[in-house]
Amino acid sequence: MTVRRIALAVALAAGGLLAGCSTSPATPPAAGPHRIVSLNPCSDAILAEIAPGRLVAVSHYSHDPSAGSMPVEQARRWPATGGSVEEILGARADLVVASSFLPAATRRALDDLGIPVVTLGMADTVDGNLEQVRELAAAVGEPQAGTALVRRIESALADAAPRKGSTAPSTILWQPGGIVPGEGALVVDLMRRVGLRPADATRGLGQGDRLPLEAVLIDPPQLLLHAGPRGDEQSRTLHHPALRKLATRRAEFAPQLYFCGGPSLITAARRLAQLRDGSA
Repeated sequence: MTVRRIALAVALAAGGLLAGCSTSPATPPAAGPHRIVSLNPCSDAILAEIAPGRLVAVSHYSHDPSAGSMPVEQARRWPATGGSVEEILGARADLVVASSFLPAATRRALDDLGIPVVTLGMADTVDGNLEQVRELAAAVGEPQAGTALVRRIESALADAAPRKGSTAPSTILWQPGGIVPGEGALVVDLMRRVGLRPADATRGLGQGDRLPLEAVLIDPPQLLLHAGPRGDEQSRTLHHPALRKLATRRAEFAPQLYFCGGPSLITAARRLAQLRDGSA
């Protein structure tokens, strides 16, 4: 079921959508769910922005600084859940937002209990992610808040856009284990929007493919970013003596900035623009 169809089902269940009905904008009726449980760190961050008063629990990932996409101190305003049906019932949820990896048994149980589920998939472009924000906002009865968040993201992207006529530096984003995001990843689309060109060494690589140090040394980029915990093997590789001999700028890029889209795009766009300009 698509997000739009879920939005319609939720609105009908709440009695907030009647054919031929019109209401005054000054006194809109309550619409959409009132107790939302989010099981996905990406939807956690979006809902914390657009529907904080309707959100009653976030995924346990958002309480983990290494796995969430929003500040932990913000996430801890809400209880964390592991996603069990018992926890969802205990939270008295009237809507669940989950990823497409929601276990089939959990989905069947929620269907049997009459608890609607919105599934948030992986968007591989900025435009696709902004559409997800709009759809999720509509599904939870907060379309205006969704529009406002999209405008904030679009404004940040405009501010981070490269100057006309500027040259896009070739860039590699190294993730733990030497993995690169590859074509079809949201962060790659974002990098292009802010004026960072994927380096030739990554050409033909898909999401999750590994780029060894040797390939970087043979065809070095102008900018080499590492996105992973400090002290891991790839972080140490970033400071390899062989790399120091190259005319390559090296910098850290927080992994929390490429986990998800939504409000993370604002911070990620600003950070990438700073790295592009050598101001961070």
